[in-house]
Amino acid sequence: MIGKALNFVVYTCLFLLLLSSACSSEITYESLLDEMTDRANISYYPSQPFTHKQFSSYNPESVSPGDKGWFANFDMSHFIRVEINQGRREFVLMDTEGPGAVVRWWMTFYKAQNGILRIYIDNDTVPLIEGLPDELLSGNLLSGAPLAVSVQEGAPLGEEGRDYDHNFYVPLPFASHCKITYECDSIVKLYDLEGTYIQDGYFWPDVFYNIGCRIYDRNVRIESISQKAIVSARESLENAGDLIENKVADSKYEHAFNETVLPGDSLVLSIDNDRCAINRLIFEMDAPDLVQALRSTVFRGKFDDVQTIWAPVGAFFGTGYSLNPHQTWMNLRDKSGKLESYWLMPFRDKSELVFINYGKDTINISGLVGLSKYDWRKNSMYFGASWHEYRHIQSRDEQDSPFDLNFVDIRGKGVYVGDMVTLYNNTYLWWGEGDEKIFVDGESFPSSFGTGTEDYYGYSFARPEPFSHPFLSQPEGTGNTNWGLTVNERIRSLDAIPFEKSISSNIELWHWADVPINYALTAFWYVQEPFELNIIPDKKSVQYPVARSRDDFQN
Repeated sequence: MIGKALNFVVYTCLFLLLLSSACSSEITYESLLDEMTDRANISYYPSQPFTHKQFSSYNPESVSPGDKGWFANFDMSHFIRVEINQGRREFVLMDTEGPGAVVRWWMTFYKAQNGILRIYIDNDTVPLIEGLPDELLSGNLLSGAPLAVSVQEGAPLGEEGRDYDHNFYVPLPFASHCKITYECDSIVKLYDLEGTYIQDGYFWPDVFYNIGCRIYDRNVRIESISQKAIVSARESLENAGDLIENKVADSKYEHAFNETVLPGDSLVLSIDNDRCAINRLIFEMDAPDLVQALRSTVFRGKFDDVQTIWAPVGAFFGTGYSLNPHQTWMNLRDKSGKLESYWLMPFRDKSELVFINYGKDTINISGLVGLSKYDWRKNSMYFGASWHEYRHIQSRDEQDSPFDLNFVDIRGKGVYVGDMVTLYNNTYLWWGEGDEKIFVDGESFPSSFGTGTEDYYGYSFARPEPFSHPFLSQPEGTGNTNWGLTVNERIRSLDAIPFEKSISSNIELWHWADVPINYALTAFWYVQEPFELNIIPDKKSVQYPVARSRDDFQN
């Protein structure tokens, strides 16, 4: 009995020691910077559990699917509350318990950009960080580009009241609490001519914001951001920015390919390498009609006999069927037409990459597959990409209402890491008022509810000019202010969304006109086996001629 008791004590002590060791890994400002620049990290389901939550200025009339206000617009200047702090009137943008970390922040204004942002950490009454929006979010207060950057160089002509579109990716970890406020004396409640509020809780001028935040499990240890941490990690911050901008991806093994592919035929690349990952994919295509070939040539990927990728090559590489160059942290199209992908695609034993020509023309495709060694673990996941198109869809439903479109529904365990839209707008009126709505693990209200499609993709006010940042890209924006094509892509890094059981990613089609348009949606994700998708290969859609003019909607 004594021996058994001693064994029990020893085993218990060992268990507690291992448990303590597993929980002792502390998340810090520097560790989050390291995580951001490690493409392999996102292929592992988080070992330190967290949920992703978004704070935004969305219209609070949106309460529940099917209710009257579900598609309410005017997603600006809605704050959690108004506080008086040391005599200052401050509008609260975010207020949450920890442990957690702010991981992505987008913000823009209309004539209300000259206020002060303040970040309070762990219930301190003195803000750790404060400054003008263009100093903090797209200036050099904490970091310069690409982690604090504006989409536009200046306000469009005739819109001088509009400020830049700020995109901020510097992580802000907190152990117990975080609050973010904005002080701006020009913001007032908006009244109508009878002296009543036009909308309860609405202020003017306009302030738009989306703040993405990780909320960790209680047992996760976090070292809060501090002035000391900011100073000591300055070199790490610069290195993170350099790595993200330079897109380094060293391949240990390389497989080249070059082949002519007839209509209806395909090129199959079978790769058998134990515990490897595809870390670079270069693709070039010569076709009589390259615009159409970007849609009608499909990339299919299988890993250990599990098919997870099915998307037109243009969608997979982030260019849609635009010929404009663009460049993000995970994909690009250069001026010569070369396409590259840096998504890490791990597998245990084998992979199969297939390029299928669903078009009418013979094409030539060439390129290179780069591989690196990969540590396959219990929490490893397969990379996936899904695509489908709503072709000639009417932009308003039978009740003349906006409605939700679906990127993808996944049943299983994984992480949502990005998406893009490729659409042809059939009028000069703006198409992108619709908010993203992302439901995780069966929640009744989406933990990510945004303020407009353009805001979700990091810009505002229907900006038509092309731009590319590491986590955002608009290779083509003609369709924002005219008849034409628009391509928007968002790559998620620290703001990737983990899901234990399911995710449903959606976005509103909220158009100012009632017209037929084409609207294609691509989603990027990692997932473990087993899983189920609601999106199946859309072979018919990739064979349709892509829209190039209004005449394409006549039949």
